[in-house]
Amino acid sequence: MTEGSAVPLALDEMYSPAVAAALREFGYDVVAVAERTDLRAMADAEIFAWAVSQRRWLVTENVKDFRPLLLQAIQSDAPAVGILFTSSRSFPRSRKNPGPLIGALHAWLGAGPPEAPIVEDWLTAGDL
Repeated sequence: MTEGSAVPLALDEMYSPAVAAALREFGYDVVAVAERTDLRAMADAEIFAWAVSQRRWLVTENVKDFRPLLLQAIQSDAPAVGILFTSSRSFPRSRKNPGPLIGALHAWLGAGPPEAPIVEDWLTAGDL
């Protein structure tokens, strides 16, 4: 997959808009919840529904809330969106050093998401 042709992403609210901006410079279609006032006001279920409607993979650390939403969508045969989970242990959220997260997302986007029917993946430091 070439740069710019990867699946679109939505970065959950815990991620800085600077991460989305850096990925857009590589040609990727990335939206950060934190950069849009209409999205910041939404509950997790609404963010999930928005990501599905936009056909965007959702990047989040919030496994506790988003994994049940994903499983519920799969079990009800509702359209689902892929979720790319991360952890603050692997990628500490730091405005001073977002480089490791940007690098790993760039590598993941360049490789492309897992093949269907897989709709869940984990971003790891090994993706750098």
